[in-house]
Amino acid sequence: MSSAQGVAILGAGIFAKEAHLPALAALGSSAPPLRAVYSRSEKSAQDLAQSAATILNLSAPPQVYHDGDKSTDLDALLARSDISSVIVALPITSQPAVILKAFAAGKHVISEKPVAADVQSGLKLIADYEADFKPKGLIWRIAENFEAEPGFQAAGEAIRAGKIGQVQSFRVVVVNYIDTESKWYKTPWRTVPDYQGGFLLDGGVHTIAALRVMLPHPLTALSGFASLNKSYLAPHDTVHTIVQAGPEIKGTAELTWASPTKSRPASDGFVISGTKGWVAVNQVSGNIRVAIHSVVRAEDGSEDEKEEIIEEKSIGVQAELDSFFAALQGKNDGKGLGDPLAALGDVAFFQAALNSQGSLVDLTQLLKA
Repeated sequence: MSSAQGVAILGAGIFAKEAHLPALAALGSSAPPLRAVYSRSEKSAQDLAQSAATILNLSAPPQVYHDGDKSTDLDALLARSDISSVIVALPITSQPAVILKAFAAGKHVISEKPVAADVQSGLKLIADYEADFKPKGLIWRIAENFEAEPGFQAAGEAIRAGKIGQVQSFRVVVVNYIDTESKWYKTPWRTVPDYQGGFLLDGGVHTIAALRVMLPHPLTALSGFASLNKSYLAPHDTVHTIVQAGPEIKGTAELTWASPTKSRPASDGFVISGTKGWVAVNQVSGNIRVAIHSVVRAEDGSEDEKEEIIEEKSIGVQAELDSFFAALQGKNDGKGLGDPLAALGDVAFFQAALNSQGSLVDLTQLLKA
C-alpha cells in the first residue's frame, strides 16, 4: 500500500485500544500507516497514541489531535493530505456528524457499528452518503466484526451449499453478564445512554449481523417484548422475540445483558435447522465453533448422520479492516462486508423489538420509513 495513504483513528476508547490497534498490527504492511489519533480529550488521545506506538512497534507515536485548540482539533486532522481514510470509533450518537465531516474532507470511512442510533437517522445518513459522497468515489463501510468473522462466514457458506437442506427454523440465545464494575459499563456514554436499547443496541447488533450472514434470507418481521431486569442497565437489557426470515423461515431470538451469573448456560449460541440437518454455532475460548450435522442416505434407503466441525479463530476486526483497506485499492473480496443498509437492518431489529409489545412489526417497511 502506498506510504502516502495513511489512516487515522477517531475515538480513543476501549475498543480502539484493544481491538483496532491489534488488528492493524496483525495486518502489518497490508494496512496503511497510522498517522494520527483523535479524541475529545487530550489525555485519552495521548494514551491511545502511546498504546499505538507499543502495539504497532512504531519509532514514534502517531500525532495527537483533540478538542480545544484549532491547530490540533478534528478539522486540522481531516485537513491532512497524507491521511486518506479514518476509522471512526466514537459514541453511537456522536458518530453520524463526524462521519459526514470526514466525507466532506474527502476521506474514506469505516465506522463502528451500529450505523446509527435509530432507523430514521440511519436512513438520513445513508441518503446523504449516496447523494453527495459515494458519487465522488468515497468508500464507507460499517465495522461490524461479527459479520466478518470467518466462523460465521463458514457457517453461512455451508448453509448456502445445501449441507442442511432447505432452512426451516432458527434459534439464537445470547446471555451476557454486566455489573457496575465492568470496563464496558464504566464507559461514561454507556452509563447514561442517550440512545434506544442501551447494551441491547450497542452489543446486540453483533448477534443479528451474524444471523444475517448465516441465514439465506433477511429478517422480515418480528413480534416480541423488551424488559429491564437490572435498573443500572436502563433503558432495556432484555428482549424475547419471534422472528421471520424471508417468506417461510421462522425462529426465535432471545438476548439479555442481565444474567444473574457470569457463567453462561449451555443453550447460549445459534442453531439453524433445515430439511436435511442442522448447524450449531458457538463462541469458545476466542474461537467460533461450527458444528454441522447432516442427514446422509445410503443406497439401501437408510439414513445416517454425518458431523463436520469447523473451528475458526475470532479475527473479525482484522478481517473487516483488511477488506476495507483492500477496497481502497479497488479490490473486491466478494463478501459484501460493511454495507450500511444491511447494518441498518440490525438496528431495525432492535428498534422493532423494543417497541413491539407483542404486535407484529414489518422490518421491511420499517427500513423504508
